[in-house]
Amino acid sequence: MKKFLIPAIFIFISAMTLAQTKVGTTAANFLTIPVGPRATGMGGAFTAIANDATTAYWNPGGLSRIPRSELTFAYTEWLLQTKFNWLGFAYKLTDNDAVALYINQLDYGDEEVTTPESPNGTGERWKAEDIVVGLSYARNLTDRFSIGFTAKFISQTIWNESSSAWAVDIGLLFYTPLEGLNLGMNISNFGTEMKLDGADLLLPADIDPQHSGNNQNIASKLETDSWPLPLQFAVGISYDVLRNSDEWNWTLSTDAVVPNNQTTYGNFGTELTWNNTISLRLGYNSFLKEDAEEGLTAGVGIQYDFGSFFAKIDYSYTDFGIFDQISRFSLSVGI
Repeated sequence: MKKFLIPAIFIFISAMTLAQTKVGTTAANFLTIPVGPRATGMGGAFTAIANDATTAYWNPGGLSRIPRSELTFAYTEWLLQTKFNWLGFAYKLTDNDAVALYINQLDYGDEEVTTPESPNGTGERWKAEDIVVGLSYARNLTDRFSIGFTAKFISQTIWNESSSAWAVDIGLLFYTPLEGLNLGMNISNFGTEMKLDGADLLLPADIDPQHSGNNQNIASKLETDSWPLPLQFAVGISYDVLRNSDEWNWTLSTDAVVPNNQTTYGNFGTELTWNNTISLRLGYNSFLKEDAEEGLTAGVGIQYDFGSFFAKIDYSYTDFGIFDQISRFSLSVGI
């Protein structure tokens, strides 16, 4: 029954995604910013690889397949001097299941508040940030098939206004009978809508300006619209061209992504690893995406196993069109 029920759920949800496509009409679009230099160095084609701590973002179904527990901190100098931070810990409960907890933040920084009356500043400062906290669980249903879920709380704040939502991700990972060929699927950000609320929406109003003597400062409140989350469906394929070699491992991967706020696009990537120590990566992000600035990606990683634990450092580069380029860094420790 599981062989047919779970794929049917994904087909139904992806059909919903296609039916509700609306370009540029979603909130919390920071949820779609790719996480981790390893995955982004491969062009974001990571749904069917899903074997490190960032799997909690890309495909929670792969968490139960990670070889060891892992803590990862990733940092990105994002667009227009904003900062994108991701901290995640994936913990192996048993050989067949795992949990993960992560925090993702987009920090816009702060600025001095100015008004027409105080063009040089009022002495106040305003700031904005987006945060998501996710808790994931994954389990191997068979020796080849695993499923994972993520429940997450999403918050957006700009000065005195804020909005929040809840969402879930569902991921599947399947190791096919053809050794080295993996299939992955993930539906992300399936949840409630977001609506800004806060003190700055409170305003005095005169509800009857034609009559004198009434209260001209009745408390009123502006109401903002609700906006859906950026629902996204991804399906991926990866293949280990070289596997379990004494020195070399070579992986090819591709993802097809169907978002509800953009056109469907593809990601492609490859990773070549020597002696499980040095990895070189190359990819292409957002192929066929409408008005995409993303493009060529590249990355490098260095890992060393100390026996009781391992440490690795990763870096990736993304060509971002008119925004020049994006660099990402991460530090990971596994136990």
